[in-house]
Amino acid sequence: MTAVYDTPVVLDRREGPYGEVVLRRHGVLLQIIANGCFLMDTSDGRSERLLVDAARDALDGRAALAVLIGGLGVGFSLAHAAADPRWGRITVVEREPAVIDWHRDGPLAEISAGALADPRTAIVRADLVAYVNETSDTFDALCLDIDNGPGWTVTEDNDSLYSPAGLAACARVLRPGGVLAVWSAEPSPEFEGTLRNAGFQQVRTEEVPVARGVPDAVHLAVRPG
Repeated sequence: MTAVYDTPVVLDRREGPYGEVVLRRHGVLLQIIANGCFLMDTSDGRSERLLVDAARDALDGRAALAVLIGGLGVGFSLAHAAADPRWGRITVVEREPAVIDWHRDGPLAEISAGALADPRTAIVRADLVAYVNETSDTFDALCLDIDNGPGWTVTEDNDSLYSPAGLAACARVLRPGGVLAVWSAEPSPEFEGTLRNAGFQQVRTEEVPVARGVPDAVHLAVRPG
């Protein structure tokens, strides 16, 4: 018998400010592709939820927590944060207008509609690198999921976010004792060293096994305070 595989169907294709972004359906899954690079799909979400939970659990018991989520993606992190009453304020920075539209009026609303309607949620259309350098706002947690990892960025401009200067900007928007959580498609001992050299404390990595290949990872670090 010959196996039959679903062929991905393109639902939307747009030229954004940083190149082409595509939303497609592959069987029951929705997938986001940027400049031909697969970013994420709706197959799992465990590591995206861990990104939010691990940051929260590393905090010191403070109330009315404020979280900044870098990257809207398929909406797993936002939806999970909105389901947790301990987050008092949820800000999501997303630079691609198409991704925001897919959540507000498109197929990804099936994941995020409730979270977007939550009065705690605010969506900011901006480049995260610029945002952390320019905002005067501060947060208890900063959860980054804008690339496939510190060593596998979607665009070259994002490289600076994982440099000493970029991590200093991340620390600037964190309140004392605040937590930085960074999603990665693979663990990076080198990035752990970069975090320590940037002045972060309690640096560690949590891993999520996947069906094939190396595990997904969430790098965690605490701003001194």
